[in-house]
Amino acid sequence: MTDDRPDEISSVRLALVHLPLATPISDAKVLTGRQRPLTKVAVLMADITTAGGHHGFGFSYSKRAGGDGLYAHASEIAPDLIGEDANDVARLWTKLVWAGASVGRSGLATQAIAALDIALWDLKARRAGLPLAKLLGAHRDGVPSYNTSGGFLSTPLPEVLDNIDGALDKGIGGIKVKVGQPDTAADLERVRAVREHLGDKVALMVDANQQWDRAQARRACRALEEFDLTWIEEPLDAYDAVGHAGLAERFDTPIATGEMLTSVAEHWDLIRQGSADFVQPDAGRVGGITPFLRVMNLADHHHLSMAPHFAMEIHVHLAAAYPGPAWVEHFEWLEPLFEERLELSDGRMLVPPRPGLGLTPSAQAEEWTVHHTTITEPAR
Repeated sequence: MTDDRPDEISSVRLALVHLPLATPISDAKVLTGRQRPLTKVAVLMADITTAGGHHGFGFSYSKRAGGDGLYAHASEIAPDLIGEDANDVARLWTKLVWAGASVGRSGLATQAIAALDIALWDLKARRAGLPLAKLLGAHRDGVPSYNTSGGFLSTPLPEVLDNIDGALDKGIGGIKVKVGQPDTAADLERVRAVREHLGDKVALMVDANQQWDRAQARRACRALEEFDLTWIEEPLDAYDAVGHAGLAERFDTPIATGEMLTSVAEHWDLIRQGSADFVQPDAGRVGGITPFLRVMNLADHHHLSMAPHFAMEIHVHLAAAYPGPAWVEHFEWLEPLFEERLELSDGRMLVPPRPGLGLTPSAQAEEWTVHHTTITEPAR
């Protein structure tokens, strides 16, 4: 590597961080015994540096299990980036996905690639001196935001109502609460209390986390119509495109889904069948910004709304670059990992003015790091 090739990738640093949550978190999947309570988030961080001294930062994540797998897979394929031109992001995504194609082109494989792909986009935007949203072509300088973290089923209703007040005081524009309890009447009681607390002017969403079968979902969606919800999220299994399409066609309340999908092809299956009014891709799960942009284009072509899942630090940029209506999910869980904080105002999350994602890993992130490696040699 020489100075006459300043964009040549010279090193990739990977780190696996275990971020502990203050209290165990439960949604409907825990209440029905499918999963154990969530106590930590495993975050895969990638820092890519070029011969000319440019660098980019990205991350992906896993909840409950899979963090070690993300780190291991990324460590195996990252040498394929050494010596490559960092500008060729789409080509490099394809190279990485085929480097690990023996284990598939979705799932854990693409979630490992996501951290690297996001770092390359961050590098490109930093070098241009632009926020990522501006590099992509922003349609707005802020995105309507809604809070999820205060409304889990493990949180008692009085505390949920207190959390709502705190969120609105911060400048958040909407509230999402979890549903999907074994007793649907308990869900309705909870949603009714939240709607009465909010009044009619604040956007309210609910999330069933895939817990209903088709008959249960029809009954629940019918009962929830009275609450003027912005959407009902994941009423069915994430891969039941036909079932979601039936709900979207049958009920006035919009259907939102897509967060659990890990490829463009899976999102296309939802979109082409009319399964969602709000598409919810997650850049960390779908494989990074490169495939996320493909999902965005498909959703826009079909006149759908966009509400990316989790990782607001990335998704505020992507939602700002979406041509159609968009929301961004407020989840403060990852904040300890970064020096910077996102700004909220009048119901919107503002695009940071800093170049790239505008993120700097914190000293706390370093303390929580359980594995790390720096790769400087190309694959042999």
